[in-house]
This record gives sequence, C-alpha cells and structure tokens, in this order.
Amino acid sequence: MSEHAGPATKTAQPTANATTFDVVVVGAGPAGSAAALELARQGHHVALVERGAFPGAKNVYGGVIYGRILDELIPNWWEEAPVERWVTRRQTMLMTPTQSLTLDFRTENWGKPPYNGATAHRAKFDAWLASKAEEAGAELITSTVVTGLLTENGRVVGVRTDRPDGDLKARIVIACDGVNSFLAKQAGMYPDGQVHHTTLGVKETLALPRETIEERFGVSGTDGVDIELVGGTRGIAGGGFLYTNLDSVSVGVVLSLTELGKAKVRPEELIADLKRHPAIAPLVKGGELIEYAAHLIPEGGYKTMPKLTGDGILITGDAAAMCLAAGIWLEGVNFAIGSGMYAGRAAANALAKNTTDLSEYERMLHESFVLADHRKLKGAPELLLGDRVQNKYPAMICDLVENLFQVTNPEPKPGLRKLFRRGAKQHGIRLRDLVKDAVAGFRAYG
Repeated sequence: MSEHAGPATKTAQPTANATTFDVVVVGAGPAGSAAALELARQGHHVALVERGAFPGAKNVYGGVIYGRILDELIPNWWEEAPVERWVTRRQTMLMTPTQSLTLDFRTENWGKPPYNGATAHRAKFDAWLASKAEEAGAELITSTVVTGLLTENGRVVGVRTDRPDGDLKARIVIACDGVNSFLAKQAGMYPDGQVHHTTLGVKETLALPRETIEERFGVSGTDGVDIELVGGTRGIAGGGFLYTNLDSVSVGVVLSLTELGKAKVRPEELIADLKRHPAIAPLVKGGELIEYAAHLIPEGGYKTMPKLTGDGILITGDAAAMCLAAGIWLEGVNFAIGSGMYAGRAAANALAKNTTDLSEYERMLHESFVLADHRKLKGAPELLLGDRVQNKYPAMICDLVENLFQVTNPEPKPGLRKLFRRGAKQHGIRLRDLVKDAVAGFRAYG
C-alpha cells in the first residue's frame, strides 16, 4: 500500500517531477465532468482525477436527475443520455404506520423534449458525462486517490496522489470530491459540525418485469413515477422514496445521521417497514433484491456551505453542500452540474486573464439558480427536519382526512373546524406552533 493511500492532514510541497496541468479537477462526478468539459472546450490542459476504476464506479445513487442545466453544455442531451424513465408522474405521500395521503400529479408535458426529470443510475450517467469531457480533450486519470493539496507560499498549486511520483501541479484546483470534502477541509474552507447537517441515504433496488412496473404505476413506454414519502421512519427525521426504473424500482430512506445513531435502528429495518406498508407493498410485491447501497447527503443547505473560493482552489457540488433538500424540491445533480460548469468557466476566464482572482465563480453562482435557489430556501431544511413536520403533521392530516370521509351516522357530521381542533389536540400541536411553522414556511417558500 502506498504511504499516501489516505487523505493527508497537512498540505505538501510539490515534487520536482510533478506533472503540470492548467487545472486539476478532483472527482469525475457530474460537477467534475462539467468543469472539465468547460475547460477542455476552451483549449485548456485539464486533468480529471477519479478514484474509481471508471467514473461512476463508486457512485451508488439511483434517483431523479433534472437535466435542464445540461442544455448549456450538451444540446439535445436527452437523445443520448443514459436515463431509465422520464418522470411524468410525481407523488408526495404523507404516511403513518397504517395510513397514507397522496398528492398525485401527472403531465404529458414532462414526457417529451425538453423533458423535466428522469430516473437514472449514476454509474451509467457519470460515465457518459465524463466521456464528453474526454472527447473535448480532458485527460481522465482513474483508479487514483488524491491524498492532499500541494501548496507554495500558502497558495494551492496542485494535488498529491497515492501513485508513485503522482503529484499533479496546476494553476487551479477544482475540488469535486463529494460530501465532507477533505480537500476543502484541508484548505481551511469548511465549517465545523457538518455531521449534524448530513443525512444517510439508503436504498434497495428491486428487479421487476417492465410490464409489471407499467401496470402497477399506471405508466407506459419510458414514462416513470417519482414518489416522495414523509413519515414512516419511526420518528427519525428524514423521509423515504420510491422511483421507477425501466425494469426495477428503487425504494429507500434518507435519514438524519445523528438521529439514526441515537435511535439505534438499522436503515434496512426502516426500508422493510416501507415495503410492508399498505400503500407501498402492492407496488413492490415480488421484487427481487439486486442491489443494496448507501451514501451520505449534505442537506444543510445554504447556511452550511463552506467558503467556495480560495487561493488557487474552487469548491463545487456535494463538496460545497449544494444539495437542495426543500421538501417540494429534492435536487442535487443539477446543482452539481451547474456549479461545476460555472467553476470551469471562472477558471478558464482566470487563466485567459492570467490572474489569481477566482471571485468570478461566486458571482456566477449568485447570478444563477445555483445559489439563488439555495439562498431563497435557506430556512427550509431546519423547518422540514423538525419534529412537527416529520411526525405530528403527517399523522394529524391523515387522521383529519380519515375522519372527514368517515360516515358517522347516526351522529351528524362534525365539520372541518371541529375535526381540525380535535386532531391538533390529539397530536399535541398548539396553535402558536402552527402559526410559527406557517410563518417559517412562508419565509422559506414565499
């Protein structure tokens, strides 16, 4: 094993025989590939470094990708991108152990160009996007772990790898090394306590015949369904999901890392709960488990982002906590692609001007959806992960709807006001808490 096989705690000086690039991009996920693609297209010598045997090899994500930002990078990308199904039906389901209430929306508009969202396997998607960077001239270096930053006079001038004589020098380093980025931490750009803003996503992929999926979920062709679940996690802050692929479904949970540890419950127990739930069981019945996977997700949002620019370094994607977990919107890959694209553009402009000033990156982010959306919704994560939204409101709303539709003859119908008050009292929800959450919701989403 190389002496540099793990992340270094201190920066190092470059060796004399280091390979030199204009830019080194660390991580060939969506952010890294987008950055490398932008730079290579502008004629710069760029290294795209990936620890896996191929881009996507280490990524177990299988969910919904929103590809509108790709319009700027790859025109008509939908004609070749390796997607599973185009999401034409979106559901949000409130759950208790025995109840469910679903908001179900579907539209034909999302099933034709330019599309809205698609289910995809990142192992395939990441490899495809990285191939575009390679075609443009980026040098893909795989099976290589970046173990630390190289610095000269306090400025980042490259990276050290676990390969013998593996130093890579560059005028700019773009860190796309994922959640809890050790490069950002090593550069002193990350705040402390990130574990409290990190969730654990765990999923099972269940094989089902394509015709069975289309019959059960009410779709055909390449149309697909995205179901987001609130409740059903035994009081642990988080939620669940169920997505349709071509011939499989992905079912799983996203859970607060700290609360999961306190609860002493294994994530697979919660997935088993979901698969037994009366609203989910008929949809996944007979599915054969073909994959079990887990990954960390930075859900703290705008308030927990690191410093995005340093002396010779830019931070993007999950490394910059750019995952939007705002209930109505659950997005990450599009923010990774966007931030990577703008990092690539800012780096290219700095190289062209022969300047060390990288502040244009943050300006681009603030002027685009990347930070505009995060800034607008900065209060959403705290509200959504609170006990009332996670547990009390789903139970109260499900009880309210059940009692509303329940025929009480010979007693007269109680009326909505009485049902609401009774439900709020039963679930320990005070009027002032309702008002407080309504104000917080209006500030976050208004």
